[in-house]
Amino acid sequence: MKGDLFASEHIVQPATQAGMTVENAKCIRYTVNGEMLARQGAMIAYRGNLQFERKGQGVGGMLKRAVTGEGLPLMTVRGQGEAWFAHEAQNCFVVEVDPGDEFTVNGRNVLCFDATLAYRIATVKGAGIAGGGLFNSVFTGQGRLGLVCEGNPLVIPVSPQYPVYVDTDAIVGWTGGLSTSLHRSQSIGSMLRGGSGEAVQLVLQGEGYAVVRPSEATPQKAQQH
Repeated sequence: MKGDLFASEHIVQPATQAGMTVENAKCIRYTVNGEMLARQGAMIAYRGNLQFERKGQGVGGMLKRAVTGEGLPLMTVRGQGEAWFAHEAQNCFVVEVDPGDEFTVNGRNVLCFDATLAYRIATVKGAGIAGGGLFNSVFTGQGRLGLVCEGNPLVIPVSPQYPVYVDTDAIVGWTGGLSTSLHRSQSIGSMLRGGSGEAVQLVLQGEGYAVVRPSEATPQKAQQH
């Protein structure tokens, strides 16, 4: 076969290493030899001897997802082979988590991760149940974490002198060592749209990095996740 579709940049090459690699801007390849975890429904293709099993999270996790619409519905992938993961053609990135690191990420941005990583669902301090989408997944341990983002994310340094204020619909995640709180302010955009004029930002303080996507979630997108 000939044509642009069969150009070398589109053809999958043999794996050069085990585990997680970025196949292209929109897709992550995972060479499985044992076990890994991924977002339910994110597998787009695989080859080899692999089994996929939905992973339960217990009553607490189910309750949080029911109340907030957030959380991390997972599946376990076991065996030997290769699998490709993607979500709505969003951009893909890999985060290396080392012992002692802690990375907090919004569940809607998680694509897949090594089984050596531990995670828990936590709420942003000060948000409570009324915070809605402010339930996040906290990753620790050692391994790789695959993320998706609508567009290329902004990675903003946070320092004690310069806290960062982020729209609650735009936050992707943040590194360990940062404290969080909520800040309410007057929003010109909200007033122009006929709203109450009040906006809520997530405040990140301390030493680390904030990861922000270059757009807010629309009401339709927020409901889907």
